[in-house]
Amino acid sequence: MTALHDDTPAWPEDAVEVGRILDAWGIQGGFKVQPFSSDPQALFSSRRWFLQPPASASPVPAQRAARPLPRLLKITHAREQGALVVARAQEVDDRNAAEALKGARVFVSRQSFPTAKDGEYYWIDLIGLDVVNREGEALGTVSDLLDTGAHCVLRVRRPDATPDARADEAERLIPFVDAYVDHVDLPARRITVDWGLDY
Repeated sequence: MTALHDDTPAWPEDAVEVGRILDAWGIQGGFKVQPFSSDPQALFSSRRWFLQPPASASPVPAQRAARPLPRLLKITHAREQGALVVARAQEVDDRNAAEALKGARVFVSRQSFPTAKDGEYYWIDLIGLDVVNREGEALGTVSDLLDTGAHCVLRVRRPDATPDARADEAERLIPFVDAYVDHVDLPARRITVDWGLDY
């Protein structure tokens, strides 16, 4: 008896969501992707994009019902077009197939990301880090980042915040700039900042 083998690679343990497919592009199977970063290099760093259905419970489009969402796309072409990325994949050969991808969430392996330059960090690497001030006082944990255009801002969940606390009570907003950030220690999972407990 011969066992059947699935050629689809296993879902990466370090998968990071990097974008969402918006719609078809052109008539030959291209599709538009909204990257989750102003610099979409994570999308270009891997030719293997893993897909998951949209997070919302919206009805499945008719074309999706006829074409199950592929788990993996092998990207043959990807480029920036304004604020979006347009791409083509081996598995998507016409506009109908591209339309069936609408809303799909795009993931790539974190290992495939380009190496960050000195002093630069991927958001995904900062989320979950502990934040302490120069006095060693715990300010909280990075829950997310905001992009203000001029710079990024750390959203730091206060260690004493209750689950039902309002956002302005539960978090600190600390600009992620040299004036306030002294050191980022990824191996120790800690960020040291010049920030007071009463700020």
